[in-house]
Amino acid sequence: MLFTGGIVLDLRFIRDNVQMAKERLASRGEAPAALDELIQIDVERRGLLVEAELLKQKRNDLSKRVAELKRQGKSVGDALALVYADAPQLVGLDQQLQEKEAVLQKIEEQVPNLLLDIPNLPHESTPVGKSPEDNVEVRRWGTVRRFTFEPRPHWELGETLGILDFERAARIAQSRFAVLKGHGARLERALIGFMLDLHVKEHGYTEVLPPFLVNADAMRGTGQLPKFDEELFKTKDEGLYMIPTAEVPLTNYHREEILPTGSLPLSYVAYTPCFRREAGSYGKDTRGLMRQHQFDKVELVKLTEPEHSYDALEQMTRHAETVLQRLNLPYRVVALCTAELGFAAAKTYDIEVWVPSHGAYREVSSVSNCEAFQARRANIRYRPSPKAPPRFVHTLNGSGVAVGRTWLAILENYQEADGTVAIPEALRSCMDGLDRITKG
Repeated sequence: MLFTGGIVLDLRFIRDNVQMAKERLASRGEAPAALDELIQIDVERRGLLVEAELLKQKRNDLSKRVAELKRQGKSVGDALALVYADAPQLVGLDQQLQEKEAVLQKIEEQVPNLLLDIPNLPHESTPVGKSPEDNVEVRRWGTVRRFTFEPRPHWELGETLGILDFERAARIAQSRFAVLKGHGARLERALIGFMLDLHVKEHGYTEVLPPFLVNADAMRGTGQLPKFDEELFKTKDEGLYMIPTAEVPLTNYHREEILPTGSLPLSYVAYTPCFRREAGSYGKDTRGLMRQHQFDKVELVKLTEPEHSYDALEQMTRHAETVLQRLNLPYRVVALCTAELGFAAAKTYDIEVWVPSHGAYREVSSVSNCEAFQARRANIRYRPSPKAPPRFVHTLNGSGVAVGRTWLAILENYQEADGTVAIPEALRSCMDGLDRITKG
Protein backbone atom coordinates (compact mmCIF):
# COMPACT_ATOMS: atom_id res chain seq x y z
CA MET A 1 0.00 0.00 0.00
CA LEU A 2 1.29 3.47 -0.89
CA PHE A 3 1.10 5.75 2.13
CA THR A 4 0.65 9.36 1.09
CA GLY A 5 0.24 12.67 2.85
CA GLY A 6 -3.52 13.00 3.08
CA ILE A 7 -3.89 9.74 5.03
CA VAL A 8 -1.90 11.18 7.93
CA LEU A 9 -4.98 12.84 9.39
CA ASP A 10 -6.63 9.48 9.84
CA LEU A 11 -5.92 8.83 13.52
CA ARG A 12 -5.78 5.09 12.93
CA PHE A 13 -3.12 5.63 10.30
CA ILE A 14 -1.01 7.65 12.75
CA ARG A 15 -1.45 5.00 15.39
CA ASP A 16 -0.27 2.26 13.02
CA ASN A 17 2.54 4.27 11.37
CA VAL A 18 4.01 6.43 14.12
CA GLN A 19 7.64 6.15 13.05
CA MET A 20 6.94 6.85 9.39
CA ALA A 21 4.83 9.91 10.29
CA LYS A 22 7.60 11.24 12.55
CA GLU A 23 10.26 10.74 9.87
CA ARG A 24 8.24 12.50 7.17
CA LEU A 25 7.43 15.41 9.45
CA ALA A 26 11.08 15.64 10.46
CA SER A 27 12.02 15.90 6.77
CA ARG A 28 9.92 19.07 6.66
CA GLY A 29 11.94 20.49 9.52
CA GLU A 30 8.85 20.32 11.72
CA ALA A 31 9.28 19.45 15.38
CA PRO A 32 6.88 16.55 15.93
CA ALA A 33 5.74 17.90 19.34
CA ALA A 34 2.08 18.04 18.30
CA LEU A 35 2.37 14.52 16.93
CA ASP A 36 3.94 13.24 20.16
CA GLU A 37 1.20 14.92 22.20
CA LEU A 38 -1.46 13.47 19.91
CA ILE A 39 -0.03 9.96 20.26
CA GLN A 40 0.15 10.29 24.05
CA ILE A 41 -3.43 11.56 24.25
CA ASP A 42 -4.61 8.81 21.93
CA VAL A 43 -3.06 6.17 24.21
CA GLU A 44 -4.78 7.77 27.19
CA ARG A 45 -8.03 8.01 25.24
CA ARG A 46 -8.01 4.35 24.25
CA GLY A 47 -7.26 3.35 27.85
CA LEU A 48 -10.20 5.39 29.07
CA LEU A 49 -12.43 3.85 26.41
CA VAL A 50 -11.51 0.37 27.65
CA GLU A 51 -12.15 1.39 31.26
CA ALA A 52 -15.49 2.98 30.34
CA GLU A 53 -16.56 -0.13 28.44
CA LEU A 54 -15.66 -2.32 31.41
CA LEU A 55 -17.70 -0.09 33.71
CA LYS A 56 -20.64 -0.24 31.30
CA GLN A 57 -20.36 -4.01 31.20
CA LYS A 58 -20.35 -4.13 34.99
CA ARG A 59 -23.39 -1.86 35.05
CA ASN A 60 -25.17 -4.13 32.58
CA ASP A 61 -24.28 -7.17 34.69
CA LEU A 62 -25.57 -5.36 37.78
CA SER A 63 -28.86 -4.58 36.03
CA LYS A 64 -29.25 -8.21 34.99
CA ARG A 65 -28.61 -9.48 38.52
CA VAL A 66 -31.05 -6.99 40.03
CA ALA A 67 -33.68 -7.97 37.46
CA GLU A 68 -33.15 -11.66 38.27
CA LEU A 69 -33.54 -11.03 42.03
CA LYS A 70 -36.71 -9.00 41.36
CA ARG A 71 -38.13 -11.97 39.46
CA GLN A 72 -37.42 -14.02 42.56
CA GLY A 73 -39.63 -11.62 44.56
CA LYS A 74 -36.99 -9.27 45.98
CA SER A 75 -37.59 -5.53 46.11
CA VAL A 76 -35.20 -3.23 44.22
CA GLY A 77 -33.61 -2.09 47.48
CA ASP A 78 -33.14 -5.65 48.74
CA ALA A 79 -31.80 -6.74 45.36
CA LEU A 80 -29.21 -3.94 45.30
CA ALA A 81 -28.23 -4.66 48.90
CA LEU A 82 -27.61 -8.32 48.06
CA VAL A 83 -25.60 -7.45 44.92
CA TYR A 84 -23.46 -4.84 46.72
CA ALA A 85 -22.86 -7.28 49.57
CA ASP A 86 -21.43 -9.78 47.11
CA ALA A 87 -19.54 -7.14 45.07
CA PRO A 88 -18.91 -3.96 47.10
CA GLN A 89 -16.74 -2.55 44.28
CA LEU A 90 -19.94 -1.93 42.31
CA VAL A 91 -21.05 0.78 44.73
CA GLY A 92 -20.97 4.16 42.95
CA LEU A 93 -20.66 2.52 39.54
CA ASP A 94 -22.63 5.27 37.77
CA GLN A 95 -20.48 7.94 39.39
CA GLN A 96 -17.30 6.21 38.27
CA LEU A 97 -18.64 5.93 34.73
CA GLN A 98 -19.64 9.62 34.63
CA GLU A 99 -16.16 10.64 35.77
CA LYS A 100 -14.48 8.50 33.11
CA GLU A 101 -16.78 9.83 30.39
CA ALA A 102 -16.15 13.46 31.47
CA VAL A 103 -12.37 12.96 31.18
CA LEU A 104 -12.84 11.17 27.85
CA GLN A 105 -14.92 14.04 26.48
CA LYS A 106 -12.17 16.55 27.33
CA ILE A 107 -9.62 14.39 25.56
CA GLU A 108 -11.87 13.95 22.52
CA GLU A 109 -12.10 17.75 22.27
CA GLN A 110 -8.30 18.06 22.23
CA VAL A 111 -7.71 15.67 19.32
CA PRO A 112 -9.16 17.82 16.48
CA ASN A 113 -7.16 20.86 17.60
CA LEU A 114 -3.93 18.86 17.66
CA LEU A 115 -4.65 17.46 14.20
CA LEU A 116 -5.12 21.02 12.89
CA ASP A 117 -1.54 21.84 13.91
CA ILE A 118 0.06 18.91 12.07
CA PRO A 119 1.08 19.64 8.45
CA ASN A 120 0.65 17.25 5.56
CA LEU A 121 3.21 14.51 5.04
CA PRO A 122 5.48 14.91 2.01
CA HIS A 123 4.86 12.53 -0.86
CA GLU A 124 7.63 9.99 -1.34
CA SER A 125 8.68 11.66 -4.63
CA THR A 126 9.24 15.06 -2.95
CA PRO A 127 12.99 15.77 -2.67
CA VAL A 128 14.25 15.71 0.91
CA GLY A 129 15.96 18.96 1.85
CA LYS A 130 16.46 21.70 4.42
CA SER A 131 16.49 24.93 2.38
CA PRO A 132 15.68 26.41 -1.06
CA GLU A 133 19.12 25.24 -2.22
CA ASP A 134 17.77 21.69 -2.00
CA ASN A 135 14.93 22.33 -4.45
CA VAL A 136 15.38 20.33 -7.65
CA GLU A 137 15.19 21.98 -11.05
CA VAL A 138 12.99 19.95 -13.38
CA ARG A 139 13.17 21.93 -16.63
CA ARG A 140 13.69 25.34 -18.20
CA TRP A 141 11.91 27.03 -21.08
CA GLY A 142 12.82 30.06 -23.18
CA THR A 143 15.97 32.07 -23.65
CA VAL A 144 17.04 34.73 -21.19
CA ARG A 145 17.42 38.00 -23.09
CA ARG A 146 20.86 39.58 -23.37
CA PHE A 147 20.34 43.34 -23.26
CA THR A 148 22.50 45.72 -25.30
CA PHE A 149 21.78 48.39 -22.68
CA GLU A 150 21.49 48.52 -18.90
CA PRO A 151 17.98 47.19 -18.14
CA ARG A 152 15.91 49.09 -15.61
CA PRO A 153 13.77 47.58 -12.83
CA HIS A 154 10.03 47.58 -13.31
CA TRP A 155 9.38 50.18 -10.61
CA GLU A 156 11.54 52.71 -12.46
CA LEU A 157 10.05 51.80 -15.83
CA GLY A 158 6.49 51.97 -14.51
CA GLU A 159 6.92 55.32 -12.78
CA THR A 160 8.70 56.86 -15.78
CA LEU A 161 5.96 55.65 -18.13
CA GLY A 162 3.31 57.03 -15.76
CA ILE A 163 1.59 53.65 -15.33
CA LEU A 164 2.70 52.76 -11.78
CA ASP A 165 2.39 54.90 -8.65
CA PHE A 166 3.62 53.82 -5.22
CA GLU A 167 3.69 57.24 -3.57
CA ARG A 168 -0.02 57.97 -3.98
CA ALA A 169 -0.90 54.36 -3.11
CA ALA A 170 0.87 54.83 0.24
CA ARG A 171 -1.18 57.97 0.87
CA ILE A 172 -4.39 56.09 0.11
CA ALA A 173 -3.43 52.99 2.12
CA GLN A 174 0.15 52.39 3.28
CA SER A 175 3.38 50.92 1.92
CA ARG A 176 3.23 47.68 -0.07
CA PHE A 177 0.27 48.87 -2.09
CA ALA A 178 0.38 50.16 -5.66
CA VAL A 179 -1.77 52.08 -8.11
CA LEU A 180 -1.74 50.97 -11.75
CA LYS A 181 -3.14 53.47 -14.19
CA GLY A 182 -3.57 54.07 -17.89
CA HIS A 183 -1.88 51.38 -19.96
CA GLY A 184 -0.59 49.79 -16.74
CA ALA A 185 -4.13 49.10 -15.52
CA ARG A 186 -5.09 47.99 -19.02
CA LEU A 187 -2.17 45.56 -19.14
CA GLU A 188 -3.25 44.05 -15.81
CA ARG A 189 -6.80 43.61 -17.08
CA ALA A 190 -5.54 42.14 -20.35
CA LEU A 191 -3.47 39.58 -18.47
CA ILE A 192 -6.44 38.53 -16.34
CA GLY A 193 -8.69 38.10 -19.38
CA PHE A 194 -5.99 36.29 -21.33
CA MET A 195 -5.36 33.79 -18.52
CA LEU A 196 -9.06 33.13 -17.87
CA ASP A 197 -9.80 32.59 -21.56
CA LEU A 198 -6.82 30.26 -21.95
CA HIS A 199 -7.78 28.07 -19.00
CA VAL A 200 -11.50 28.02 -19.82
CA LYS A 201 -11.40 27.65 -23.60
CA GLU A 202 -8.30 25.49 -24.04
CA HIS A 203 -7.74 23.73 -20.71
CA GLY A 204 -11.36 22.97 -19.82
CA TYR A 205 -11.73 24.77 -16.47
CA THR A 206 -15.03 26.19 -15.28
CA GLU A 207 -14.78 29.88 -14.45
CA VAL A 208 -15.97 30.94 -10.99
CA LEU A 209 -16.31 34.37 -9.43
CA PRO A 210 -16.27 33.56 -5.69
CA PRO A 211 -16.65 35.74 -2.58
CA PHE A 212 -13.49 37.62 -1.62
CA LEU A 213 -14.40 37.27 2.07
CA VAL A 214 -14.74 33.83 3.67
CA ASN A 215 -15.51 32.43 7.11
CA ALA A 216 -13.14 30.72 9.52
CA ASP A 217 -14.37 27.23 8.56
CA ALA A 218 -13.30 27.86 4.96
CA MET A 219 -9.86 29.01 6.14
CA ARG A 220 -9.49 25.92 8.33
CA GLY A 221 -10.63 23.72 5.45
CA THR A 222 -7.65 24.64 3.27
CA GLY A 223 -5.12 24.90 6.12
CA GLN A 224 -4.75 28.68 6.49
CA LEU A 225 -6.10 28.46 10.04
CA PRO A 226 -4.84 28.13 12.65
CA LYS A 227 -1.30 28.05 11.21
CA PHE A 228 -1.29 31.40 9.35
CA ASP A 229 -3.64 33.52 11.41
CA GLU A 230 -1.15 36.41 11.66
CA GLU A 231 -0.83 36.56 7.88
CA LEU A 232 -4.55 37.17 7.31
CA PHE A 233 -6.68 40.31 7.17
CA LYS A 234 -9.85 39.87 9.24
CA THR A 235 -13.00 41.96 9.53
CA LYS A 236 -13.65 43.35 13.00
CA ASP A 237 -17.25 42.33 13.66
CA GLU A 238 -18.32 39.68 11.15
CA GLY A 239 -15.48 37.24 11.72
CA LEU A 240 -14.78 37.07 7.99
CA TYR A 241 -11.35 36.87 6.38
CA MET A 242 -10.13 38.53 3.19
CA ILE A 243 -8.91 35.70 1.00
CA PRO A 244 -5.13 35.20 0.69
CA THR A 245 -5.78 33.16 -2.47
CA ALA A 246 -8.80 31.95 -4.46
CA GLU A 247 -7.74 28.44 -3.46
CA VAL A 248 -9.80 29.01 -0.29
CA PRO A 249 -13.25 29.68 -1.78
CA LEU A 250 -12.72 27.36 -4.76
CA THR A 251 -11.71 24.35 -2.66
CA ASN A 252 -14.43 25.01 -0.08
CA TYR A 253 -17.06 25.29 -2.80
CA HIS A 254 -17.84 21.60 -2.18
CA ARG A 255 -17.26 21.58 1.59
CA GLU A 256 -19.43 19.09 3.49
CA GLU A 257 -20.53 17.42 0.24
CA ILE A 258 -20.51 13.87 -1.11
CA LEU A 259 -19.95 14.21 -4.85
CA PRO A 260 -21.86 11.76 -7.04
CA THR A 261 -20.30 8.93 -8.98
CA GLY A 262 -18.73 10.09 -12.24
CA SER A 263 -18.54 13.77 -11.27
CA LEU A 264 -14.74 13.87 -10.93
CA PRO A 265 -12.47 15.49 -11.89
CA LEU A 266 -13.78 18.99 -11.21
CA SER A 267 -11.65 21.85 -12.54
CA TYR A 268 -12.20 25.48 -11.50
CA VAL A 269 -10.48 28.75 -12.37
CA ALA A 270 -11.03 32.12 -10.76
CA TYR A 271 -9.62 35.60 -10.89
CA THR A 272 -9.56 37.34 -7.50
CA PRO A 273 -7.59 39.96 -5.68
CA CYS A 274 -5.60 38.41 -2.84
CA PHE A 275 -4.76 39.94 0.52
CA ARG A 276 -1.81 39.05 2.77
CA ARG A 277 -0.19 40.81 5.69
CA GLU A 278 3.25 39.48 4.71
CA ALA A 279 3.95 39.58 8.46
CA GLY A 280 7.16 37.59 8.22
CA SER A 281 8.60 39.31 5.14
CA TYR A 282 9.67 42.75 6.34
CA GLY A 283 12.91 43.75 4.65
CA LYS A 284 12.30 41.35 1.74
CA ASP A 285 11.45 42.64 -1.75
CA THR A 286 10.63 46.09 -0.43
CA ARG A 287 10.94 47.69 -3.88
CA GLY A 288 8.36 47.17 -6.55
CA LEU A 289 5.47 44.75 -6.97
CA MET A 290 7.12 41.51 -5.92
CA ARG A 291 5.57 41.36 -2.45
CA GLN A 292 2.39 43.38 -1.91
CA HIS A 293 -0.45 43.33 0.63
CA GLN A 294 -2.94 43.24 -2.27
CA PHE A 295 -2.31 41.53 -5.60
CA ASP A 296 -4.23 39.88 -8.44
CA LYS A 297 -4.06 36.19 -9.21
CA VAL A 298 -5.74 33.67 -11.47
CA GLU A 299 -6.07 30.44 -9.51
CA LEU A 300 -6.58 26.84 -10.66
CA VAL A 301 -8.19 24.19 -8.42
CA LYS A 302 -8.91 20.54 -9.16
CA LEU A 303 -10.77 17.87 -7.21
CA THR A 304 -9.83 14.37 -8.36
CA GLU A 305 -9.98 10.72 -7.50
CA PRO A 306 -6.89 9.77 -5.45
CA GLU A 307 -5.47 7.46 -8.10
CA HIS A 308 -5.41 10.28 -10.67
CA SER A 309 -4.15 13.18 -8.56
CA TYR A 310 -0.48 12.99 -9.53
CA ASP A 311 -1.33 12.94 -13.21
CA ALA A 312 -3.48 15.99 -12.49
CA LEU A 313 -0.52 17.69 -10.78
CA GLU A 314 1.60 17.33 -13.92
CA GLN A 315 -1.27 18.54 -16.10
CA MET A 316 -1.96 21.62 -13.96
CA THR A 317 1.72 22.53 -13.96
CA ARG A 318 1.75 22.39 -17.77
CA HIS A 319 -1.38 24.56 -17.88
CA ALA A 320 0.33 27.25 -15.78
CA GLU A 321 3.48 26.99 -17.91
CA THR A 322 1.43 27.59 -21.04
CA VAL A 323 0.66 31.13 -19.84
CA LEU A 324 4.35 32.03 -19.76
CA GLN A 325 5.05 30.26 -23.02
CA ARG A 326 2.33 32.22 -24.83
CA LEU A 327 3.80 35.42 -23.38
CA ASN A 328 7.32 34.30 -24.37
CA LEU A 329 8.67 34.77 -20.84
CA PRO A 330 11.58 32.50 -19.89
CA TYR A 331 11.00 30.37 -16.81
CA ARG A 332 12.03 27.27 -14.98
CA VAL A 333 10.14 24.59 -13.00
CA VAL A 334 11.49 23.34 -9.68
CA ALA A 335 10.27 20.59 -7.37
CA LEU A 336 10.22 21.98 -3.84
CA CYS A 337 12.10 20.03 -1.21
CA THR A 338 10.38 18.80 1.94
CA ALA A 339 11.39 21.80 4.08
CA GLU A 340 9.96 24.25 1.53
CA LEU A 341 6.52 22.67 1.16
CA GLY A 342 3.45 24.63 2.13
CA PHE A 343 1.53 23.46 5.18
CA ALA A 344 -1.13 21.56 3.21
CA ALA A 345 1.01 20.28 0.32
CA ALA A 346 2.33 16.77 -0.22
CA LYS A 347 4.18 17.76 -3.38
CA THR A 348 4.72 21.15 -5.07
CA TYR A 349 6.18 22.47 -8.28
CA ASP A 350 7.19 26.14 -8.34
CA ILE A 351 7.26 27.91 -11.69
CA GLU A 352 9.77 30.75 -11.64
CA VAL A 353 9.84 33.51 -14.26
CA TRP A 354 13.06 35.31 -15.20
CA VAL A 355 13.26 38.78 -13.61
CA PRO A 356 16.18 40.85 -15.02
CA SER A 357 16.32 43.29 -12.07
CA HIS A 358 16.94 40.33 -9.75
CA GLY A 359 19.19 38.50 -12.18
CA ALA A 360 17.30 35.39 -11.14
CA TYR A 361 14.16 33.33 -11.60
CA ARG A 362 11.38 34.30 -9.18
CA GLU A 363 8.24 32.38 -8.29
CA VAL A 364 5.15 33.20 -10.32
CA SER A 365 3.18 30.02 -9.57
CA SER A 366 3.12 27.18 -7.07
CA VAL A 367 1.19 24.07 -8.09
CA SER A 368 0.49 21.62 -5.27
CA ASN A 369 -1.14 18.27 -4.67
CA CYS A 370 -2.64 18.33 -1.17
CA GLU A 371 -3.96 14.78 -1.53
CA ALA A 372 -6.74 14.19 1.05
CA PHE A 373 -5.37 16.70 3.58
CA GLN A 374 -7.76 19.54 2.76
CA ALA A 375 -10.61 17.19 1.88
CA ARG A 376 -10.51 15.71 5.40
CA ARG A 377 -10.57 19.16 6.96
CA ALA A 378 -13.37 20.36 4.67
CA ASN A 379 -15.14 16.97 4.54
CA ILE A 380 -15.25 16.69 0.75
CA ARG A 381 -15.99 13.15 -0.41
CA TYR A 382 -17.17 11.29 -3.49
CA ARG A 383 -18.72 7.90 -4.29
CA PRO A 384 -16.51 5.73 -6.52
CA SER A 385 -19.65 3.83 -7.55
CA PRO A 386 -23.35 4.34 -6.75
CA LYS A 387 -23.41 1.89 -3.83
CA ALA A 388 -19.82 2.34 -2.65
CA PRO A 389 -19.01 4.06 0.64
CA PRO A 390 -17.76 7.64 0.16
CA ARG A 391 -14.04 8.40 0.00
CA PHE A 392 -12.14 11.64 0.40
CA VAL A 393 -11.22 13.41 -2.83
CA HIS A 394 -7.72 14.71 -3.52
CA THR A 395 -7.45 18.48 -3.95
CA LEU A 396 -4.91 20.36 -6.04
CA ASN A 397 -4.31 24.07 -6.47
CA GLY A 398 -1.97 26.34 -8.36
CA SER A 399 -1.56 29.88 -9.61
CA GLY A 400 -2.41 30.11 -13.24
CA VAL A 401 -0.58 32.54 -12.72
CA ALA A 402 0.15 35.48 -10.35
CA VAL A 403 -0.85 38.51 -12.41
CA GLY A 404 1.26 41.21 -10.76
CA ARG A 405 4.49 39.26 -11.03
CA THR A 406 3.74 38.48 -14.67
CA TRP A 407 3.05 42.21 -15.23
CA LEU A 408 6.45 43.19 -13.82
CA ALA A 409 8.18 40.39 -15.76
CA ILE A 410 6.70 41.78 -18.99
CA LEU A 411 7.93 45.29 -18.21
CA GLU A 412 11.44 44.11 -17.45
CA ASN A 413 11.83 41.51 -20.20
CA TYR A 414 10.13 43.55 -22.94
CA GLN A 415 11.73 46.94 -22.20
CA GLU A 416 13.62 48.82 -24.89
CA ALA A 417 16.58 51.19 -24.68
CA ASP A 418 14.31 54.24 -25.13
CA GLY A 419 12.30 53.29 -22.01
CA THR A 420 9.27 52.00 -23.88
CA VAL A 421 7.87 48.50 -23.31
CA ALA A 422 6.70 46.20 -26.10
CA ILE A 423 3.40 44.36 -25.55
CA PRO A 424 3.60 40.56 -25.97
CA GLU A 425 1.82 39.57 -29.14
CA ALA A 426 -0.60 37.32 -27.25
CA LEU A 427 -1.98 40.36 -25.37
CA ARG A 428 -2.32 42.88 -28.18
CA SER A 429 -5.85 41.88 -29.14
CA CYS A 430 -6.84 42.45 -25.50
CA MET A 431 -5.37 45.97 -25.70
CA ASP A 432 -7.04 47.15 -28.93
CA GLY A 433 -3.96 46.33 -30.97
CA LEU A 434 -1.54 48.38 -28.87
CA ASP A 435 1.96 47.03 -29.47
CA ARG A 436 4.00 49.30 -27.21
CA ILE A 437 3.62 51.27 -23.96
CA THR A 438 5.12 54.74 -24.23
CA LYS A 439 5.13 57.66 -21.86
CA GLY A 440 1.63 59.12 -21.90
